[in-house]
Amino acid sequence: MVALYDIVPLKTGVALEVATSRPEQEHRCTRVAFCLHPWSRLGGCMYDPTVQTIVKCLQDNDFFVVYYNSRGVGQSTGWPSFTGKTEGSDLEALVQHFLERHPQVKSVTFIGYSHGSLIVTLHPVLPPHIDTSYVLLSYPLGPRGLLTLFHTKVYSSALTSLLRDDRTRLLIVHGDRDEFTSHSQYETWTESLKATEGITGAQLRVVTITGAGHFWHTETSRAALKETLNDWVS
Repeated sequence: MVALYDIVPLKTGVALEVATSRPEQEHRCTRVAFCLHPWSRLGGCMYDPTVQTIVKCLQDNDFFVVYYNSRGVGQSTGWPSFTGKTEGSDLEALVQHFLERHPQVKSVTFIGYSHGSLIVTLHPVLPPHIDTSYVLLSYPLGPRGLLTLFHTKVYSSALTSLLRDDRTRLLIVHGDRDEFTSHSQYETWTESLKATEGITGAQLRVVTITGAGHFWHTETSRAALKETLNDWVS
């Protein structure tokens, strides 16, 4: 499956370097996934090995797959923000740009890895005729304040809003050896999410991968990640 590369101008004033992988029978495809990379200020980009693992998994499941360099990365214009808010606006604009050109799409999945998992939570659930799901991979709970210029409340509130929407499907995946967030921190946090006031029909699933760190370097951890994603999207 070949990805098409383009520079996409957005209503937010930037132009992003975007790759779109199309299934063989794209006119019949009704599912798209948007994949977001780790923090650009630490070298995160669309070619990150873990992002590419996710992309390949989705390609094998016959998705449209959209992955891109956020503002200020690669050939994308603009400057990265310190709070992530403008990156959230860019994502919304990119999603609308894609959906306007592919009106047959009935399902959208947002997959964010590390810092990217913060950004995807800023995107609201789409209208009722489109199923919306989220995958938060290695959510950077420990350094969240530093990564967002201490706008932690913005992201915790966004996640709470998603959980209070009964159309939300949310998968959280993390390793029990994450270098930035301890296993006990993740456990406490995910239990608090399950107890969020106002949760009704939202689907929340948490998967802990034994032996996996933040970067998913080992073959074993990558295999477990692919198995988890395959199960979620099938």
